[in-house]
Amino acid sequence: MITRRHFIATGLTAAALPATGHAFELEQKFNPQKVSISSKYQPGQLLVLPRAHFLYFITAPGEALRYGVGVGKAGLEFSGTATISVKKEWPTWRPTNEMIERDPSAYAKFKGNDYVQPGGGDNPLGARALYLFQNGRDTYFRIHGTTAPKTIGRSVSNGCIRMLNKHVEDLYNRVPIGTVVTVL
Repeated sequence: MITRRHFIATGLTAAALPATGHAFELEQKFNPQKVSISSKYQPGQLLVLPRAHFLYFITAPGEALRYGVGVGKAGLEFSGTATISVKKEWPTWRPTNEMIERDPSAYAKFKGNDYVQPGGGDNPLGARALYLFQNGRDTYFRIHGTTAPKTIGRSVSNGCIRMLNKHVEDLYNRVPIGTVVTVL
């Protein structure tokens, strides 16, 4: 079911896109597709291979649904095992203090205050966010949508794993709280 909020946010996102006449086209290899994978990974688990820019949702022994992703730039990437402990539709967002310190001009509206950007079409977390926790603590890393689709297949984020909004919406519906995520 499409909610009023989703309808409005989607419309605002479409209206904000530049009218260049050239629609963004994702490289075919980054579109979701069924693939074979090592049978050592358990169904329901997520596996991320940052250097290849792929996220795998293990669907059965030896089988996975593969999505293209954008990942953290050198020195900012997440690695290890985490658990999805929170899931949010149209999440709010605030950069971490480290992000503000690294690039104060990009995050000027967040400096010296507690402003949190509301969810919606211009929010960098996009349509959905899966919050990664380790030992019950928030890592501040997310698997989330993006307002910058051209970053899929690239290492440019502040560490989070980005997906196209329609892809993260699909994944969001497939994975429950408690899903194990391994980033190699």
